[in-house]
Amino acid sequence: MQYVAGVDEAGRGPLAGPVVAAAVILHPDRPIEGARDSKRLSARQRERLAEGIRERALAWSVAVASVEEIDTHNILQASLLAMRRAVEALSPAAEFALIDGNTLPRLAIGARAIVGGDATEPAISCASILAKTHRDALLRALDAEYPGYGFADHFGYPTPRHLALLRERGPCPAHRRSFAPVRDAAARADRSLDWFRP
Repeated sequence: MQYVAGVDEAGRGPLAGPVVAAAVILHPDRPIEGARDSKRLSARQRERLAEGIRERALAWSVAVASVEEIDTHNILQASLLAMRRAVEALSPAAEFALIDGNTLPRLAIGARAIVGGDATEPAISCASILAKTHRDALLRALDAEYPGYGFADHFGYPTPRHLALLRERGPCPAHRRSFAPVRDAAARADRSLDWFRP
């Protein structure tokens, strides 16, 4: 039997927090009932399914690329880096990978990119669930570390409330400085200090 991993990421669009990728090799005799694209599930459904995936999958892993890596490499390259880390952390190792999207990370094994794979490939669906639930947990932790930005509510996405708080407070260390709304808010905050400089 060839070990085929499904791979997906969560967190390309937000203005804050890391991007997270997961890789899952499903057990042929232990299917995950109800798994589908994580965006089509409620938070409660995702948490329940994530627990089942961790218990029933042949192998699974989760990996991140940090805010610093996002700002250094850009969000696409950081996403691919997180995917590569997730695949390389699998035990047993994958022999082939199905990647959600249209771009492949650099891997030592064969791989195929599938646009919309999180809705059609069960292993990718499971990876999307693990990536999303892990990232949500990280953003709840960031909410405690940097209160006042609402990370536990919007999970870093550019909601009107998040954008308003960003403009009002300026960015915190969890924000992605390479993203235009954060960069603009940082410049605005810097200009507001001009009166103070000698």
